[in-house]
Amino acid sequence: MKYNKLPQTEIKVSEVCLGTMTFGQQNTEDEGHAQMDFALDKGVNFFDTAEMYSVPSHKETYGSTEKIIGTWFKKSGKRDKVILATKIAGPNPNFGYMREKLDFSPKSIQYALENSLKRLQTDYIDLYQLHWPERKTNCFGQRGFKVQEDAWEDNIHQVLEALDGLIKQGKIKHIGLSNENAWGIMRFLEESKYNNLPRIVSIQNPYSLLNRQFETASAEICYREKVGLLAYSPLAFGVLSGKYLMGEKNPKARINLFPQYARYSSEQSTKATRLYHEIAIKHGLNLTQLAQAFVNHQSFVTSSIIGATTMEQLKENVDAFRINLSEDILKEIDAVQAIIPDPAP
Repeated sequence: MKYNKLPQTEIKVSEVCLGTMTFGQQNTEDEGHAQMDFALDKGVNFFDTAEMYSVPSHKETYGSTEKIIGTWFKKSGKRDKVILATKIAGPNPNFGYMREKLDFSPKSIQYALENSLKRLQTDYIDLYQLHWPERKTNCFGQRGFKVQEDAWEDNIHQVLEALDGLIKQGKIKHIGLSNENAWGIMRFLEESKYNNLPRIVSIQNPYSLLNRQFETASAEICYREKVGLLAYSPLAFGVLSGKYLMGEKNPKARINLFPQYARYSSEQSTKATRLYHEIAIKHGLNLTQLAQAFVNHQSFVTSSIIGATTMEQLKENVDAFRINLSEDILKEIDAVQAIIPDPAP
């Protein structure tokens, strides 16, 4: 296993990050514990979760993933072996059961963090992330920015001050963003730079062969400003494993189980996936290896977040990171991107 520093820190995280959002809905507590045991044994020292997990989020399962991680910490005694990341949810009309108010006010941040710490059975979070912006902007499958009625007032200074207080209390070590765009990244960096406030070290956004929009503006920011991308959905909800090309009918497969996440199964996504599959076969790889290795190859990526519902999937995903792609393969990948650019925003 290779390790990269979280930018601007002394923390080394594995190039593979264990995504846990299936714990508590698709995976039982015992299965979640087994995945964490396996991942740590393979050198994966970086786990990612969120207060809203498991996904899709429901009132009945809210916080279930953090609870499962917490019982594993208590049982294993291995909290000190793990770099732990979690997130506070931003505004969403469907998630009113989480907190009295879904915003990033000091009161909300304090409340969300204290409850995450309680569920996780830990005293501190290594990386605390803002799950999506408070303002109305393009995230979660919306390709471009559209001006909308928005009562949001720039409170980023106040947000960073609240997080700074929690860092000084030792409850948070570092902070990051998630599902944010280029303007948001720069705005947070600007505020911390000129006001001696905590600096974001990472951003967690989707990035895969089917969604390379991060390259358009945010990748250069990450490169020049030293912010690490924690790439999620590198296999595009399992589509880039190739199993759906083979007629995957398993009702427990994620896209079959949750058809609302359909952006990776569009006609264009399927066409691109077939072309990437042909490249993989041509070079003696499977599609999972090609897809994971492509994301891992990017210099602005600090770690790739992988999730799995079975141990077999988890093992295949971890093993795929041993693959290095030749320049010829990368050119063939870019040729497909030129024909079918980012079919799944």
